[in-house]
Amino acid sequence: MRKVCLITGASAGIGAATARLAAERGYDLALNYRSDRESAERVAAACRELGASVVLCPGDVANPEDIAAIYRQVDKSFGRLDALVNNAGIVDQAARVTEMNHDRLRRMFDVNVIGAILVAKEAVLRMQAQGTGGAIVNLSSVAARLGSANQYVDYAASKAAIDTFTKGLAEEVAADNIRVTALRPGLIETDIHAKGGQPDRAQRLSGSVPMQRTGSPEEVARGVLFLLSEDASYVTGTTLDVTGGR
Repeated sequence: MRKVCLITGASAGIGAATARLAAERGYDLALNYRSDRESAERVAAACRELGASVVLCPGDVANPEDIAAIYRQVDKSFGRLDALVNNAGIVDQAARVTEMNHDRLRRMFDVNVIGAILVAKEAVLRMQAQGTGGAIVNLSSVAARLGSANQYVDYAASKAAIDTFTKGLAEEVAADNIRVTALRPGLIETDIHAKGGQPDRAQRLSGSVPMQRTGSPEEVARGVLFLLSEDASYVTGTTLDVTGGR
C-alpha cells in the first residue's frame, strides 16, 4: 500500500519539487496551495504521471478553518496520513526591524509558526489514532542561524521558532513512533527571493557559499525524502542543513 503524504505550499519551488520526488518514491499525495491553482494542477499532473494518486487541498495555513478543510479533504480522499511536509511559508520585503509594523509581523508568524504548528498538530492526531507511526518534516531556513540582519529578521525569527518546535514536538511524540525533523535550506533558486523584493539575491550571494553556488529545489527535496524515509528511522528531533556549507 502506498503511503500518504501531505505537503503544504506545494504549488512551486521546494514544495513542488518535493511533491514530484515523493510521487517517484511511491507516495500518494495531498497537495496544499493557497491561491495558484494553475501551478498546483501542473504539479499534480506531473505527480500522477509518476503513479501517484493526488488530491489538491486549497487553503491558507494562517486560517484555522482552512486547515480543518485541508484535513477533511485528506480524510475523505485517503482515510490515513503517513507523512507531512510542513513547507508553506512566506517572506516579506527586505527591511530593518525599525521599519517593520505589527501587520507584517502578525502575518509572518501566523503563516510560518502558528500555521505550521496547527498543521503538525492535526497530522499527529491522525498518526496517533492510526497507531502506525509517521514522519513530519518542518521546513526551516539557514536564516534561523544567520539572523538575516538588515533584511528579514522577522523571517529568521519565525524559522528559529520552527527549529525549537521541531525539537519539542519530536520528544512529545517519539513514543508513538512519530519522527519529527526539520530541514534548513540555504540559498536556493526559488521565487521566494522575488517575493522578498530581491529576485537576483540567490545568484548575487552565491559567492558567500563555500560550495560557490546556489542550490536547487530538487536538492532540498532529496533531503526531505531522506528524512521521511526508513533510512532515517533513528533520526528525530534534529535539523538537517542543506546549505552548501553556509
